[in-house]
Amino acid sequence: MARDHQKLLTMNALTITGLKKTYDNSIKALNGIDLTVEQGDFFAVLGPNGAGKTTAIGIVSSLVTATEGSVKVFDYDLNTHKEQAKACIGLVPQEINFNQFEPLLNIVMNQAGYYGISRGEALKRAEKYLGELQLWDRRADISRGLSGGMKRRLMIARALMHEPRLLILDEPTAGVDIEIRRSMWRFLRKLNEQGTTIILTTHYLEEAENLCRNVAIIDKGRIIVNDRMSNVLRKLHVQTFLLTSVQPLPSNMTINGFVTRRVDDLTLEVDMTSEQNLNQLFSELTPANIEVESMRTKSNRLEELFIRLIDVKDEQES
Repeated sequence: MARDHQKLLTMNALTITGLKKTYDNSIKALNGIDLTVEQGDFFAVLGPNGAGKTTAIGIVSSLVTATEGSVKVFDYDLNTHKEQAKACIGLVPQEINFNQFEPLLNIVMNQAGYYGISRGEALKRAEKYLGELQLWDRRADISRGLSGGMKRRLMIARALMHEPRLLILDEPTAGVDIEIRRSMWRFLRKLNEQGTTIILTTHYLEEAENLCRNVAIIDKGRIIVNDRMSNVLRKLHVQTFLLTSVQPLPSNMTINGFVTRRVDDLTLEVDMTSEQNLNQLFSELTPANIEVESMRTKSNRLEELFIRLIDVKDEQES
């Protein structure tokens, strides 16, 4: 029994080996990727559009057939034990793919039925997950009338009805406003803390940075980075912030030790290197009597990260 318990603790949630996918039009979407996600991890899969992320997810969730390679989900081989592997996975795809003329409760209850869950148990789970995602009060409403953020949350609730051990989220907060996005983050963190392994693809580096411990970056069907999130973020040397001041800024405004650009009377751009931090910035602003009303990042850090890492990879291969 002790050995079985230790095996359960050390089991990988996902093991991908030599995975390739070539479509009928000869496009190679995946070119032999290897990837391991440990049980209990919160793992990000990032990459530019067309890099192969969605194809990889499609293969893992049995929606796409691989050309070559193997996939194991909690040690169930997708080729030989497909049903057991699929039962371990909950998938939230990019596209809204439920019947938008059905009530919310019907959508999640029907999903539970596909997995042989009794109606009584399904109703308990529906109340639990719709409740936690702030949708229980809307359970009798036709889903077509939901906002975009509510539809995204409904898809998460539906994916959780059979309580999968591995939850895969493909761009789950695309088009969702920041308040709803952050409430979804809180829910997903809680779910992960309770033991669910989560794999996330996103276009928001802030999202991956806030949620994920490890990250793989795919480009042109290859994994070019597979590392701790903290290690990957160190590769971003400069970040640009936009500061909005309460009072008008001096026309010759400068901050000691920082590269700055005055955008207008109240807005200042500040470049910050990886060796600098916000405490240093504000310690320079205080003696200059600059009171900051708001601050936000300007640069697309995810795009910058892709460009930097892809350029390095190309240089290594040339």
